[in-house]
Amino acid sequence: MNVSAWKQKDTWTGKEFTLLLLLEFIFVIVVVKYGVQSLYLSWFNNTLYSGTLTGLTIAIVLMSGLYFIALRPQNLSWREVGLRRFSTKYLWKIPIWILLTIILSVAVALLTSLLGNSVDNSKTESLQQNINLFTILIGMISAGVVSPVYEEIFYRGFIYRWLRVRLGMNWGIVISSLIFTVAHFPTLNAMPVNFINGVVFAWVYEKTDSVIPGMIIHGVINTIAVLLTVTG
Repeated sequence: MNVSAWKQKDTWTGKEFTLLLLLEFIFVIVVVKYGVQSLYLSWFNNTLYSGTLTGLTIAIVLMSGLYFIALRPQNLSWREVGLRRFSTKYLWKIPIWILLTIILSVAVALLTSLLGNSVDNSKTESLQQNINLFTILIGMISAGVVSPVYEEIFYRGFIYRWLRVRLGMNWGIVISSLIFTVAHFPTLNAMPVNFINGVVFAWVYEKTDSVIPGMIIHGVINTIAVLLTVTG
């Protein structure tokens, strides 16, 4: 089968799509980001630690939901959500895509700043106040590894694919990026950058037939952001 066949069809219905959106926007945002994160904050009294553990919890919840709702019932592998090899011809393009993402992100961040907003959040502020090797390592693992892996699988591997099959590439990229952006609530000030990144990551998946290049780009961008935070 042509590796790009994922763009034309899948075996899912609106049921899986709806259930996974509910898992994200009801359970994750309401229960995890407010209830569970508050619990973690009471344990650690540190927004970096509580935010990092919250991110890990979200990763476990979304990956478990994806597996038990979309994959396991139909005996599908993780290849169905983009975890597959990509052609080596794209290796040299990854640095270019990273540079493009940086340029677009900086441009949007500058525009956001001109409008009076900052793209900082509580975790970055906490990291700035507690800079040491351990906190930097935590920040890099959380932002540079955990988030890129589960977000690319969930938002591009499943959400974008589902929309791509039914609405085509353009609407699939736009709507999946909007979903990705809203999912970062309540960090409203970073949402414009999240949208731009979502567009780039979906487009890279479209081109490479794999979420792995997006993970690499996503991870590098987030790691750079962490390093800029601790050196800024």
